Amino acid sequence: MGIEYYAVIGIFSLISWLVSNMLQRKFKKYSKVSLRNGMSGAEIAEKMLADNGITDVKVISTPGMLTDHYNPQNKTVNLSEGVYNQRNASAAAVAAHECGHAVQHARAYKWLQMRSNLVPMVNISSKFSQYLIMGGLVLGAASSVGYYVLAGGVALMALATLFSFVTLPVEYDASNRALAWLENKNMVTREELAGSKDALKWAARTYLVAALGSLAMLAYWAMKLMASRD
Repeated sequence: MGIEYYAVIGIFSLISWLVSNMLQRKFKKYSKVSLRNGMSGAEIAEKMLADNGITDVKVISTPGMLTDHYNPQNKTVNLSEGVYNQRNASAAAVAAHECGHAVQHARAYKWLQMRSNLVPMVNISSKFSQYLIMGGLVLGAASSVGYYVLAGGVALMALATLFSFVTLPVEYDASNRALAWLENKNMVTREELAGSKDALKWAARTYLVAALGSLAMLAYWAMKLMASRD
């Protein structure tokens, strides 16, 4: 592995840290903007589900910070403790966003379905792609065995990269559904809506950076693979 590899790792690690740091600052900032309606994140989530005619999804509390997610397997909106109990713009944004995924599931949103179908394969590829790439390098990519082992690793990495890009429309659409509902139902004031938009914008950028980082690594190894044939 050359200096280019470590340069790519370093650049995207730094960008990821900067975006994550900004995301935490934004959520901390908007957690100080109390909701006029006085509703908690859990109450926001339950109302959004009800307004969309969804009655088979439960809203539960999960430990940690920014651990919020929607689980399509058991149909639960999992809100971190701060979001579940708090009554501020950040909590409203996160709760509504996760419910956006529940709405996607209920409406059979194609990108969410595609992402769900990729999950089992990506769970495997994420475990073995690096091992195959390292194995290909050890065996020597110039040899036929080493070349095909390296190619297998690159193929698995491509699958993970595809997954990261499929995730982008899923996340952006969930945020758009959340913000539209918050605004159309008059759940938030203009100030609160602006805070929710800003917070979700930075949350989405974490996924964008991850996708671009994955693409950069795929391009690096793909070029290494092609170079080995020369």
